[in-house]
Amino acid sequence: MKLARLPAGRIGKWVGLVLWIAALVVFAPLGNKLGDVEDNQASSWLPGNAESTEVLRLSQQFQDSNVLPAIIVYEKPGGLSQADLGAIAAQAQQLSALPRVAQPAVGPIPSGETPAPAAAQVIVPVDVGSGGWSELGSFADRIHDITDSSPPGVTAHLTGPVGTAADNASAFGGIDGVLLFAALGVVIVMLLLTYRSPVLWLLPVLATGTALMVSQGVIYLLAKYAGLTVNGQSAGILTVLVFGAGTDYALLLVARHREELRRHQDRHEAMSVALHRAGPAIGASGATVIVGMLCLLFADLNSTAGLGPVAAIGIGVALLAMLTLLPALLTICGRWVFWPVRPKFGSADHIETGFWARTGNRIAKAPRATWAVTCLVLGVLALGTLTLKDDGLTNAGAFTGRPDSVVGGEILQQHFPAGSGQPIQVIADAARAQEVRSAFESVPGVVSVTEPVARNGYAYLEGTTRTSPDSEAGMATLVQVRDAVHRVPDAHALAGGAAAINYDVAQANNHDRSLIIPVVLAVVFAILALLLRALLAPLLLVATVVLSFFATLGISAFFFDHVFGFEGADASFPLFVFVFLVALGVDYNIFLMTRVHEETKTRGTRRGMLTGLAATGGVITSAGLVLAGTFAVLGTLPLTFLAELGFAVAVGVLLDTIIVRGVLVTALTLDIGRWIWWPHPLMRHHDTPPAAPVPVERAKT
Repeated sequence: MKLARLPAGRIGKWVGLVLWIAALVVFAPLGNKLGDVEDNQASSWLPGNAESTEVLRLSQQFQDSNVLPAIIVYEKPGGLSQADLGAIAAQAQQLSALPRVAQPAVGPIPSGETPAPAAAQVIVPVDVGSGGWSELGSFADRIHDITDSSPPGVTAHLTGPVGTAADNASAFGGIDGVLLFAALGVVIVMLLLTYRSPVLWLLPVLATGTALMVSQGVIYLLAKYAGLTVNGQSAGILTVLVFGAGTDYALLLVARHREELRRHQDRHEAMSVALHRAGPAIGASGATVIVGMLCLLFADLNSTAGLGPVAAIGIGVALLAMLTLLPALLTICGRWVFWPVRPKFGSADHIETGFWARTGNRIAKAPRATWAVTCLVLGVLALGTLTLKDDGLTNAGAFTGRPDSVVGGEILQQHFPAGSGQPIQVIADAARAQEVRSAFESVPGVVSVTEPVARNGYAYLEGTTRTSPDSEAGMATLVQVRDAVHRVPDAHALAGGAAAINYDVAQANNHDRSLIIPVVLAVVFAILALLLRALLAPLLLVATVVLSFFATLGISAFFFDHVFGFEGADASFPLFVFVFLVALGVDYNIFLMTRVHEETKTRGTRRGMLTGLAATGGVITSAGLVLAGTFAVLGTLPLTFLAELGFAVAVGVLLDTIIVRGVLVTALTLDIGRWIWWPHPLMRHHDTPPAAPVPVERAKT
């Protein structure tokens, strides 16, 4: 209780405010430079121990790993004339003179149609630099400036690795603008609807905005000086996570503060009691999310492992802000900030007449039938998981629209071998180079293999394939190439390249899912068991979260396939959805069951359940709507993975807050009764009769 008085004290509130202003002054300018330390190179996304990663490292002896091909594909349905090819050759010379071009452009390379080729390609080796694709947007514009002057009837498209990277850079460019303001807009609207106050919403927004800027500054320092990996994906998720989770914690604290203002005349005392009562639940919820995010450190995939500490830092700063900055702001402002419905001392809070009080009474009439039917419905929805296509996305499927690289890639595949410009790379001992080349050439689907280039005891070869490196057929060809070159005695051959990267990422995602999901479940169960000092209740709560997760995947699979028309889902999609839903969804379990635990001490389990639901149901629903809304704004970015992740988390959070927490957990607790607390001594507290619906009284805590 003494600790709870510090942020709400007459002096402490001002001290806290000054400290946060100082933190904002120091860290906000650093947070604005977060994009400067993002690492979007291929190696920052790859598994550290993958064969493709080793090939990337070894291939630096033969070519700069930062040099990637930009493929410009030209098409003219009636066929390219010699004059057209001459104009394209002139453009190739202009392209060779651009900054970042590492070697002269190759081409034009005409397609094989007769009597006139329908397409031609120019391959431009580009030094993408240490920043990866994040720096390619302006370079792509320079290419378009040149190709826009193509002869009449000739269309030109930038594709290949550089084209795809430039489109990714353009898509992620919305993180600092569109995504941030969309998330902010959702939070403001939800808070206005929740509080019905033209002023109160501003305080949680100020607190979450401060938390976001400070966390970005901290992450910048760690990325620059401590080797923390940050990429465009983790930076985008950080924004919605801090806004969503931070606002959730704010809603819970404000709700308890308003409750205590009706019981205490002094606003400082009211905030101290609110922090004392709600603070442990909020702290436990934040700690659960932090630990859940840190479980991602066990991932093989560097991009997944890097997200863990980034998200944990964001949640940690948001939690600190909600327990110190927000209490100071609320205490400084006083009751007037709730205008026009100010919580006066001694006024009624109407908990006993609210929606969730009535819902609890209805569930209490037939709790067993309620949870059985709810489980059945969720189980049916979960069957849709069987139709989820989560074996990865092609480059075309990775975007919700059709950017230039996708259009160009489709044209390229129509007229050239699909693997043109993105070969399979093989590195082996130089002494076995010709044997490796023979094995490489013998693989079906390999069109041609270059002569080995020897250096420092290693030989380097490239092979063009008929299949696209991001397709299932392309990865199948890669597996055959690996099998073939691995069989060459003493060659120590390794196969990499675009197809290998796609394959190794998919394999790493499968490994990460198998490892991290059980770890997260164990961590969440342990935290709930420590918090509730019981075993049966945490077991049931974790089971409801898992059921909700599978129901969410089933709903998502239906919408992805039949409504949005996505080709599938990224292989990391189930893991990310699981971690976010379990880590964030358990928050609502904690908010509800800690209140039920508190009420059970004086009312018995069934009466405590109804009181706890009535007291927290409204704020949990509001918190769920805010979190769902903020994750849904990921759909504003034209990237399939983030759009799918935002949709799935939004659906899962709504299921958690309305169905699982409000109905399923309530019905299970009412049916099981005091045994839910086994083996805690609370199980010996007999329920207040009757077990049937009872009027829910206002909580006295």
